[in-house]
This record gives sequence, C-alpha cells and structure tokens, in this order.
Amino acid sequence: MRTREGYFTLADEMLDRIKIDPAVCEGKPTIRGMRITVDFVLKLLGDGYNAEDIVREYPELEREDVYQAAKYGAWLASEKTSVLA
Repeated sequence: MRTREGYFTLADEMLDRIKIDPAVCEGKPTIRGMRITVDFVLKLLGDGYNAEDIVREYPELEREDVYQAAKYGAWLASEKTSVLA
C-alpha cells in the first residue's frame, strides 16, 4: 500500500475516496474525509444493505464510495496478520 496525499493506492488502483486524517474520526479511514467511516459502511453491507440502500439512507454518499469501502475492506482482510498466543 502506498499513500498519496492521504489517499490509498492498491497496486495501480487509487482508492481516491478513502481518506485518513488524524483530525477526523480519530484517524479512522473515512469516505472522502466526511465523518462516515469505512467500517460503518462495511457493517451496513454485512447487515445486508446493498450500495443502493446505503446511498438512499445516506444521500451524502455515492455508489462508488460504497464500492471503494468494500475494496479497502477486502484489501485489509487479505493482509497477513500475526496472532499472539
């Protein structure tokens, strides 16, 4: 993962809607710097909402915001982690 001005790039694909700013939401990844966190969007998806449902309930979001949140979540899930025993 590389960053460019606070935005994430995964390989050659820039996730230009995912922003991390220590001054917003305690540095959690957010959508376009708004106070809507990536984890909140992912929880909505996990609860069965689709992109259209989320945009309807949160009109400040766009479908691409939801898709990029999902891509970011998938990238995090693919990272190797160590488990402390």
